[in-house]
Amino acid sequence: MARTATKLFTREIVLAAIRDSFPKLDPRLQVKNPVMFIVELGSAITTGIFFIDLARGHNSELWFVGAIAVWLWLTVLFANFAEAIAEGRGKAQAASLRATRTTTVARLRDGREVPAAELQRGDVVLVQAGDVIPADGEIIEGIGSVDESAITGESAPVIREAGGDRSAVTGGTKLLSDHLVIEVTQEPGKSFLDRMIALVEGAERRKTPNEIALNILLAGLTITFVAAVVTLRPFAIYAHTAVSQTILIALLVALIPTTIGALLSAIGIAGMDRLVQRNVLAMSGRAVEASGDVDVLLLDKTGTITLGNRQASEFIIVDGVNPAELAEIAQLSSLADETPEGRSIVVLAKEAYGIRGRELAPHEATFVPFSATTRMSGVDFDGRKLRKGAADAVKKFVEEQGGRTTAQLDEAVNRVARSGGTPLVVAQDNFVLGVVHLKDIVKGGMNERFDELRRMGIRTVMITGDNPITAAVIAEEAGVDDFLAEATPERKMALIKEEQAMGRLVAMTGDGTNDAPALAQADVGVAMNTGTSAAKEAGNMVDLDSNPTKLIEIVEVGKQLLITRGALTTFSIANDVAKYFAILPAVFAFTYATKAGQRGPLDALNVMHLGTPKSAILSAVIFNALIIPALVPLALRGVKYRAIGATALLRRNLLIYGLGGVILPFIAIKLIDLIVHNLLGA
Repeated sequence: MARTATKLFTREIVLAAIRDSFPKLDPRLQVKNPVMFIVELGSAITTGIFFIDLARGHNSELWFVGAIAVWLWLTVLFANFAEAIAEGRGKAQAASLRATRTTTVARLRDGREVPAAELQRGDVVLVQAGDVIPADGEIIEGIGSVDESAITGESAPVIREAGGDRSAVTGGTKLLSDHLVIEVTQEPGKSFLDRMIALVEGAERRKTPNEIALNILLAGLTITFVAAVVTLRPFAIYAHTAVSQTILIALLVALIPTTIGALLSAIGIAGMDRLVQRNVLAMSGRAVEASGDVDVLLLDKTGTITLGNRQASEFIIVDGVNPAELAEIAQLSSLADETPEGRSIVVLAKEAYGIRGRELAPHEATFVPFSATTRMSGVDFDGRKLRKGAADAVKKFVEEQGGRTTAQLDEAVNRVARSGGTPLVVAQDNFVLGVVHLKDIVKGGMNERFDELRRMGIRTVMITGDNPITAAVIAEEAGVDDFLAEATPERKMALIKEEQAMGRLVAMTGDGTNDAPALAQADVGVAMNTGTSAAKEAGNMVDLDSNPTKLIEIVEVGKQLLITRGALTTFSIANDVAKYFAILPAVFAFTYATKAGQRGPLDALNVMHLGTPKSAILSAVIFNALIIPALVPLALRGVKYRAIGATALLRRNLLIYGLGGVILPFIAIKLIDLIVHNLLGA
């Protein structure tokens, strides 16, 4: 799903955006954006003046008034186009989701078959291999492989099973193997797919507090410029300068912050769209924006910071045992151990000593699989008993065989434990050969990612159920700022509240029912799609890929949204300042002239040597209109994100977008003025 709208513009989206730009001229819609409402009001008044002048035969001003009216309407339409094209990308994704819908028949547990649309919360349905899962629900019996490509866009199937944190299933996905008994958790007409469609279409998008505050600022600037322009009228009358209503309206539109006013909505919509492209559904624009202001990240250790399972890292010999012999016995005793840890021992023996699996059938071997009861695995053959497992379990086994353990073994076990690892003891009959060191493997590049977050001013906290010693070792190796060991739901909640009490915004990720309270408390709670319904309902974002490290990407998208908004706001205000000093002197170039048609003393301020007041005003209005579509790609794609501090970011914005916003209008207005003044004789 998230791969469907990768191109910034397509012919279909552009044509639809052009078509949708015109209905948005409705004043009832425009009034929600005060800046563009003022522009539309000015467009309507100027159009009225044009038709009045046309009726009266005032042909001398007619072309100028008409040109101003056309470019003012284009300014409004370009703003509507920016919003429509951002919405269009979401609608294209929603259309692809609707295409995945099928008419599904649900098989109730009592044998009756009913349309999926008629299922009620609490109904229990039976799904066989090959069936489409009819509704969102929780698996109460069974285990199976599920194809979720219709939702996530990923072709690899996933395992879903009852009684765990991977028991939630989504309506519209397909069961590939076995059978499942599912209890429906959705309300009629409110499936996860329905919510996704509504979200990507933007139907539930609300203005965020930051957006509302910026709208208030823009409205304040607009009112200020209205007051400034209105006072020019009496000054013009006093100075006997011809400044018409059309010039004043055009001057007002050129000076108010139309650029950011036109692009503000598109920036917000594009922020949600960028998350959707990463297979993350934000329940509101507020959640996207909050992710950009996050101060603290809570990250689960297993599967996020580490690979998920402990891996064998070294063989430690005791009492002068041959290292290769230890590796061989460890490998043989792990053949019946199907856990990831057991398989990692087989891999290490092969990599370290070239020991490969052997055929034990001729030896009439008896395998002893690993179990939680014995906490050992092994094999009996040729009169030998080989075992590998927890230190106390293997020690007991050796003593039962008439042997004893030594102080050297205890020292090796304690050394591994102190380092945060898990020691597994290897024995043959009544003799201990050594220890296998299991350790959490920190994912590659995590240190660099945490350094990057630190440069952004974000503090990282690792959450783990491990003991404090193990947690401290992993935290130091990974490079996180802090850790919470032996974490319980209550301790997670307490930590989040403590951070929030100090004025920090907290983000966390989770997938289990025990994570739901913390997800609800966090400012940004990212629930895994593979997790329980409770977790998904508690969070304000859902990661369809169920990748815990996605939290870092979410923060980057939120930062990019805020950076883009800040950059374009800086550019827009700098534009307004530049246009003010560029065109106002030209408007009053003939004021206080001693002779008719002669330039007055104020023309000395017209450093750009713009042709006439009319050409200067028209050039500014044209530039004001054209800069909006020129910046649409930047608003949709976003300013390139860099992990730099607030001071460096402000400096960068001022140098690139502030300085650029000052220089560009002078150059562009001068070039347009040359065309307007010389070709049209304005």
